[in-house]
Amino acid sequence: MVRATNAVASHRRKKRLLKQAKGFVGDRKNHLRLTSDAVLRAMAYNYRHRKERKREFRKLWIVRIGAAAKINGISYSKFICGLKKAKCELDRKVLAEMAIRDPQSFAAVAGCAKEALAS
Repeated sequence: MVRATNAVASHRRKKRLLKQAKGFVGDRKNHLRLTSDAVLRAMAYNYRHRKERKREFRKLWIVRIGAAAKINGISYSKFICGLKKAKCELDRKVLAEMAIRDPQSFAAVAGCAKEALAS
């Protein structure tokens, strides 16, 4: 009986793994065992950092909005509370962009938040 080695599938697996290790340095790019470990670790970090990136951007937006709100004479928490009371649908990403690129419109939104707090 002929010895079955499953060569095609085996080569395909190795090729896929080595392709994922493109750009790795040293033996991690062309030695199968080291490549396997490196790719698994890289994929784990990749998954974790995709989640972290969302948190970091939200933090950045909050810092930017807080700084712009202080310039307009209102704290971040009161600003957000005022926006909620005024039923403003702008999210933090848009507000942060507005604070940097268009300070006049941000000042108008801050004024709206202040009015909503006062009433």
